[in-house]
Amino acid sequence: MAKHLILMAGNIGSGKTSLTERIGKRLGWQTAYESVANNPYLPDFYRDMKAWSFHLQVFFLGHRAEQHKALYESPDSAIIDRSIYEDAHIFARALNHLGNLTDTDYQTYLKVYDLVTSNLPKPDLLIYLKTPVPVLMERIQKRAREIETGISADYLALLDRFYQEWMASFDQCPVLTILSADLDFVHEEKHLDIVVERIQEKLAGKEEISF
Repeated sequence: MAKHLILMAGNIGSGKTSLTERIGKRLGWQTAYESVANNPYLPDFYRDMKAWSFHLQVFFLGHRAEQHKALYESPDSAIIDRSIYEDAHIFARALNHLGNLTDTDYQTYLKVYDLVTSNLPKPDLLIYLKTPVPVLMERIQKRAREIETGISADYLALLDRFYQEWMASFDQCPVLTILSADLDFVHEEKHLDIVVERIQEKLAGKEEISF
């Protein structure tokens, strides 16, 4: 198979990391993940979101751009568990909507984001994991991560709306939409088989965009 750069996208709890790990292992692709442990702004952000939202988003933008470029230039295929595009269209937008990122900072961030992404190579495929909010809440509660204790159904619903609006206009590359509530690719090997088959078909140029 030719060399590819694949991006994963989806709401919190949709299964991005789990699917990234399994696809990477199955196809022998490099895998890359969101930088949390090495993020110097996260502790301050959770103490005072209004003061540190801009700093956090700029850090994520630089981290993801560096990651995206490095994996594109690598000779091996790779899959990243969150796309750089979500930072602006989903999370920075949500911070602004909720009053944690001022309009001035948001517009400044978007200018930098546009400049950065306009110079990035386009990915070969974006996999969008679409999951109902009740399923997301159930998964988040089950995995019980301390960092996610404050996540509400209303917040997930806001992100879900932003995802739908973003997907309606996304044109950077082909999109494969996976209804992740209907597939247990963590525990069911046959479900992972289905996902891998659809990815390979999409990369080969077939037109189906969701299942």
